[in-house]
Amino acid sequence: MLRQLPAVSDPNLLVGFASEDDAAVYRMDDDLAVIQTVDFFPPIVDEPFSYGEIAVANAVSDVYAMGGRPLLGLNIVGFPADLSKDVLVQILKGGASKASEAGLLIVGGHTIDDKEPKYGLAVTGVIKPGAQVTNAGARPGDSLVLTKPIGTGIITTAGKHQQAPSQALNGAIEAMTALNRAASEAMVAVGVSACVDVTGFGLIGHLLGMAKGSDVGARISLSSIPLLEGVRELIKQDIAPSGTRRNLTSADRFVLWDPAIDDPAKLLLCDAQTSGGLLISVPQGQRDRLLAALESRGVETRAVIGEILSPDSLGDRRIHVTE
Repeated sequence: MLRQLPAVSDPNLLVGFASEDDAAVYRMDDDLAVIQTVDFFPPIVDEPFSYGEIAVANAVSDVYAMGGRPLLGLNIVGFPADLSKDVLVQILKGGASKASEAGLLIVGGHTIDDKEPKYGLAVTGVIKPGAQVTNAGARPGDSLVLTKPIGTGIITTAGKHQQAPSQALNGAIEAMTALNRAASEAMVAVGVSACVDVTGFGLIGHLLGMAKGSDVGARISLSSIPLLEGVRELIKQDIAPSGTRRNLTSADRFVLWDPAIDDPAKLLLCDAQTSGGLLISVPQGQRDRLLAALESRGVETRAVIGEILSPDSLGDRRIHVTE
């Protein structure tokens, strides 16, 4: 669909949607560029305050993935006119709380009457021109580091059907409400090749975007990928959101799966995440420095899940998944 839209060209547009990044970067002058992004979605948990927190953490994550600092936010709200306004107040309070933690000022917004609640933000961030980290700089030999476990889509889908154990659901909420700020600060301090936050396209989908944008291949190991507690049991029950299944259908032809990788594992790696971690491509010589920087800033998940390959190493595929 995007191919049917007019191409956007401007010498000050440093990053647009041509590279499949999740945010745009526009140079204002030699010392200042703005990062612009937007994200919103329906409730994925029952508790309105937590929903608001998750939505804001998810929206600012695109700025953190670029190494930027979120500055201003505008609320985007769809809400049923006949639903208690107390629910909306709690959603907005949750969003305001997480924005305050991020140092983000929510300065307004827009609300419409909608049959299903929706909430998120349009976010403006700042960065020095040329300092932005995109998904298009990965180089062969780089290590791939992931900073949050995956499985939020499967667990929250199970939660909607009262099939998620409370411990699993609470773990997913804790992961989704955690900001990627510390991980972003660590990668900026060390210097990395590329980064993307893992959200709706799943781990495989976002890695595929990085591989295409960087014109490289990638190999990841299933056993090295951190998983949220309880998600293995749920995926074995064939619980997965429709977006996860679409992700697998879309990405499958680009992936070389080892024979031992079964269908539940494939779905898990394609699980549509909300407010997932950063997927960082870092030169091998800088990998240990990055891991140490993440640890010193309190980032609990610091998983080395694979490596970047030369573009022709997998033939017509982009990603190799091993056990």
